[in-house]
Amino acid sequence: MSPVTMDKPVCIIDTDSDGKLHVQQSALQILQQIQQPVVVVAVVGLYRTGKSYLMNRLTGKQTGFALGSTVESKTKGIWMWCVPHPTKAGTTLVLLDTEGLGDVDKGNPKHDTNIFCLAVLLSSTLVYNSRGTIDNKAVMDLQYVTELTQCIKVKSSDEDADDSSEFVKFFPSFIWAVRDFTLERKINGKDVTEDEYLDFALKLKHGTSRNVMEYNFPRECIQKYFPSRKCFTFPFPTAPENMSRLGTLDSADISSEFLEVTDNFCKFVFDDSSVKSLKDGYTVTGRVLGHLAKTYVDTISSGAVPCLENAVIAMAMIENEAAVKEGLDIYQSAMEKLKDSFPLKMKDVSSEHQNLSNMATQVFMKRSFRDTNGNYLKSLEENISKLFDGYLCQNGQASKRQCEDLLSSLSAPMMNKHEQGFYAKPGGYDLFCKDLEDIQKKYNSQTNTEIKAEEVLEEFLKQRYVDSKAILQADKKLTEKEKKIKEEQEKAVLLEQEVKAKEEKQRQLEEKMEAERQSNEERMRQMKEKMDEEMRLQREEPERAMDSKLKEQSDLLEKVLKEKADRMSQEIEEFKRRSAEAETNSAKEFAATKENANRRHVETMTMMMQSHREQMTAIKEMNKERPSSESSTCCIS
Repeated sequence: MSPVTMDKPVCIIDTDSDGKLHVQQSALQILQQIQQPVVVVAVVGLYRTGKSYLMNRLTGKQTGFALGSTVESKTKGIWMWCVPHPTKAGTTLVLLDTEGLGDVDKGNPKHDTNIFCLAVLLSSTLVYNSRGTIDNKAVMDLQYVTELTQCIKVKSSDEDADDSSEFVKFFPSFIWAVRDFTLERKINGKDVTEDEYLDFALKLKHGTSRNVMEYNFPRECIQKYFPSRKCFTFPFPTAPENMSRLGTLDSADISSEFLEVTDNFCKFVFDDSSVKSLKDGYTVTGRVLGHLAKTYVDTISSGAVPCLENAVIAMAMIENEAAVKEGLDIYQSAMEKLKDSFPLKMKDVSSEHQNLSNMATQVFMKRSFRDTNGNYLKSLEENISKLFDGYLCQNGQASKRQCEDLLSSLSAPMMNKHEQGFYAKPGGYDLFCKDLEDIQKKYNSQTNTEIKAEEVLEEFLKQRYVDSKAILQADKKLTEKEKKIKEEQEKAVLLEQEVKAKEEKQRQLEEKMEAERQSNEERMRQMKEKMDEEMRLQREEPERAMDSKLKEQSDLLEKVLKEKADRMSQEIEEFKRRSAEAETNSAKEFAATKENANRRHVETMTMMMQSHREQMTAIKEMNKERPSSESSTCCIS
């Protein structure tokens, strides 16, 4: 299966004069030729942010997708470039460059949303290209993600309309490419990876204000619909038009650094991108991608909402019908070549039928999907069976003609003798029987592999029986009794030959039935393998959806826990503040109390000292007023 290589991109989805989207037939013809699985990388983003340059680099080229140098959007609609995948053998890389979002000159406000939705629906990896940092403005610029549930339906019914686990089964992986990134990747002073930076940027903001809710809504949608998301940052500058801004650096050094970064980005995308698949894990080829593109675009242009389930059902019908046709073509083309060798032994035809039937089933199994009731496989089986019957009939007819021609050649001398009256004499019957026996021996020796040998011989002997009976009755050498014995013997030979012919038909029928039985066993074995593989893929889908739900739950739990932790931190801080305030107040009160006590103590001591001085003064005064002992008189009675 040779890959399809394009030397330049082509437009796959364009806009009519009336503003409706349509698919370019030339692009569909290219996709029809791609039988390989496809990895579909689509890039979206605001206009004039350098999306096309990145896409050119992914093809290993410097040019290809149109680059613009004005303020208007250069790319219109969606352009496609198919190249062999550089790292995945047997796979085609399909690059989709989309029209820049947010161009004010567009008349239809839904146009950008339709382009974004188509990129999501068709890609296996969606690259969102932006500049600067992932802040509130950058997130709000990705508002189209909030409209996905209104613009895309998973099921034809309205049940589970907003079930993100269903969208996860269909949606691509997501890479946010941040151009001209100038910040240090640090959170709370710690270095973080690009993916951690993206998760941090997409964390929900706290609060219930209208602005906070508006900022959180696109974040919630990205987290729900793109659980597999990564980030790649380009240090400033990342595009040739930016290099003129850096006057102090050598342009050659900048160019070398720039190319190295873009090469790393390409490797990053190639490693992260997987083969495009539909629900139940069916691998998408270029042919199927073309059908999907036309189905989605026609639905959008009609004003309806694309339904993923309906698209898969439509693809299943188209692919299963094509799978039946492809299987029949494989079988029929090979049997037509075999027909040139007819007549063949029954076992040779049956063996080839069995091999080709198995091959046709393999081709069918490879292409078919969601043949839940086995109706398409049954159709393949019935058509092959009809073809097989037809080829057996043609082989039988070829064998019959060959046997008849041989008998005609071998019996020609005998027939000439009969016409000339050679056997119309006494003893003529025995001569006729001997010639007939010689013919049978020669015939049997030359037709032992022919499937119609006994049947043709039976018919020949029946025809010769009329001649034999006439010769027998005319033979004067034999008595009436001998004639009756001879006639009974001849009837026994005819009966024996009839039995041989029926036994030959029975053997052929048994060989055919055995071939059909073995083909059916092989068909059942392949069907079981197919069903087991589909069951495995179906089990993986709920696992991916469960992983998405668990991550969503983890994020929600983290959000709840963070809110609770924040409340506890606030309470702790408030407790600390109150404790510190109480401690400060206590210290102040203690200091005031101590100061008052000291003051009272000083005052008390001062008062006591003053009282002491006053008392000492009073004592001194009293001592002065007291008479001396020498002048005093004593009266003894």
